[in-house]
Amino acid sequence: MTSVHIVGGGIHPFGRTDGSTGLDQGVFAIRQALADAGLDWSQMEFGYGGSSAAGAADAVLPRLGLTGMQFINVNNGCATGGSSILSGYAAIKSGEFDIGIVVGFDKHPRGAFNADPEASGLPRWYGQTGMMLTTQFFGNKINRYMALNGISQTTLGLVAEKAFRNAEHTPHSWRKTPVSLDTIMQSQMVSDPLTKYMFCSPAEGGVALILASDRKMRELGLSGPKVRAAAIRTRPAGSFEVFAPALEIERGKSATQLASAAAWEMAGLGPDDVDVAQLQDTECGAEIMHMAENGFCADGEQEAMIANGDTRIGGRLPVNTDGGCLACGEPIGASGLRQIYENLEQLRGRANGRQVEDARIAYSQVYGAPGISGCVVLER
Repeated sequence: MTSVHIVGGGIHPFGRTDGSTGLDQGVFAIRQALADAGLDWSQMEFGYGGSSAAGAADAVLPRLGLTGMQFINVNNGCATGGSSILSGYAAIKSGEFDIGIVVGFDKHPRGAFNADPEASGLPRWYGQTGMMLTTQFFGNKINRYMALNGISQTTLGLVAEKAFRNAEHTPHSWRKTPVSLDTIMQSQMVSDPLTKYMFCSPAEGGVALILASDRKMRELGLSGPKVRAAAIRTRPAGSFEVFAPALEIERGKSATQLASAAAWEMAGLGPDDVDVAQLQDTECGAEIMHMAENGFCADGEQEAMIANGDTRIGGRLPVNTDGGCLACGEPIGASGLRQIYENLEQLRGRANGRQVEDARIAYSQVYGAPGISGCVVLER
């Protein structure tokens, strides 16, 4: 059976880059990935890519060379990156292709994301009344979760403090200055209980990863982590997701629970096997809830885990070792691929200053509206 490996990676730093378009940043990441693997663009057999606010991803083709390759644009909200790598994984796993590239980039304007309710199947009045605000939804959701499971606001602050500390040692991060817990807790309240340092910001950046079959990897004399699993799932009935107009009485599992279960089964592994994890942290509450939804703990156990430092580098399960969305920002097309790039660096032992010692199994989970989750398991 063909196995799939990541043999090259490139990243354009996240944040704000005046004078550089989103497309520029995507092309930069692709060229960096090709250089990392010592390959030429002409060797790529396929491409999958996505961008939300910076144009179609296939606009990279004229910049890099019109070779006639297959290229498919991907658009799956914040889960675009996870969807792109799943597409590339499936293309090689099927035997149709041996090597190709996945890319994501974006350049969002300053300010909050401005989602269109009608694009998510909701009436326009839903947005006009303010109910489409993601900040408001996330605040309400984590408030409910905290009340049910004994999570304190201090735990939210510790998640943010960890993110900014990790980002200090991350070349591609946006926010590189550590922020004290007291500053985080006393900063402006955005949507109770989440302060301004507990939210990520729309950003810019680009990421590219080169995937190859095991046969092609050996032929080219390359090496790279094996993709043990890649899974995408959407929300089932009764799931309470972003843009949900109501909380149903009969609850269903979340999209993340479904995607993670599929990934664990595909990988033949479980949460206890993971050495490093990148989890969606649109805001601090998301990281906390996703710890349980991905199977790393039971609901409520996050309070003790985070207080004990289990999710810090050097802890039992380091989470968001590059600072996550909180410190890197979120360019929608690139965000999910950034997680995988960070895990690639960890498994190669190249995450200087934030390296997880002897990391062998790396996990990532990205979440997108209106309820899409993608999980990827890599093995060194």
